[in-house]
Amino acid sequence: MSKISVLVVDDAPFIRDLVKKGLRNAFAGMQIEDAVNGRKAQALMMRETFDLVLCDWEMPEMSGLELLSWTRQQDHMKTLPFIMVTSRGDKENVVQAIQAGVSDFVGKPFTNEQLLTKVKKALHKVGKLEAAMAGAPVRTQTGLANESLSALTGGKPQTAAASRPTPGAAPAPTRAAPAAPASASPTGRGQGQLRLSSGTQACVIKALSLKEALLVVKRGEVLPQILDAAVLDLEQGENDETARLNGYLHAISAFEAKPDSDWLQLTFKFVDQDAQKLDYISRLIARGTAQKHFVPGA
Repeated sequence: MSKISVLVVDDAPFIRDLVKKGLRNAFAGMQIEDAVNGRKAQALMMRETFDLVLCDWEMPEMSGLELLSWTRQQDHMKTLPFIMVTSRGDKENVVQAIQAGVSDFVGKPFTNEQLLTKVKKALHKVGKLEAAMAGAPVRTQTGLANESLSALTGGKPQTAAASRPTPGAAPAPTRAAPAAPASASPTGRGQGQLRLSSGTQACVIKALSLKEALLVVKRGEVLPQILDAAVLDLEQGENDETARLNGYLHAISAFEAKPDSDWLQLTFKFVDQDAQKLDYISRLIARGTAQKHFVPGA
């Protein structure tokens, strides 16, 4: 049995559960602890010894970058594998993390396969992969974007009802890459970018609340899946404020009442508990960002 100990740090319960389930399915006997922010993680790391840390960047009380910097200041943790699991992928943030001593990155949203590849690489570098793999079940990687659902539920990857083909039906025609309707939002308000493990596509915000967003996206060759982790990038207002909202796809349906609908309606649930992000969403709601009327193909 493995005696490898891992600490998972993220303020989003959904992400913590996703990561822990994926690790438990791949590494039998792995000891896994979790923390809701950097401050809680710091307290755990002062009491216990860990072989690997998987940490979010944006968290209340203490960020992932601050936890990483503190970790590298501790003599016995200078070489501890520390993987940042984050939606922050711009050059400036990457440079900051590298300078602070990060071991590797896992970009949100991620598949189970992507997560495990990074974990195995990090453990291999410190000579602990063999111990982690001891007694691990043999798993066949599907390479599908909805592998994250398998990691969360422990079952076979499921397909959203909207994307399940009808037996005997002809295969759907190949579609062009998704694009936002040019005139759906003439002023640029009510639009965003939805980042999924299968790629990034433009979306229109049909409705918005503090807990979720109702999005409309053009149907593409690769369909989104229920419970896929995702990031919604919003640029709104006169100053082009930008918010990266972490979440997952809670529901998917055809936007039009026909089987060959070119548009999908997605319910995107937020998992961030950050006060600044909640304030930003509140201002968007007050500003009337959501499209009151959306005409497919307009």
